[in-house]
Amino acid sequence: MTKPIARDPIYRKRGFSSEIIELCVRWYVTYRLSYRDLVEMMAERGV
Repeated sequence: MTKPIARDPIYRKRGFSSEIIELCVRWYVTYRLSYRDLVEMMAERGV
């Protein structure tokens, strides 16, 4: 059985999984999206 990956304490007690947070940060930085754009994109995906 594989061991879970230890995550940074920054991800504790967050409303979303670390994968969603990392994806949004990557899009925000790479494509220079606004926070509002990210909210709309996540809403379209049901997040």
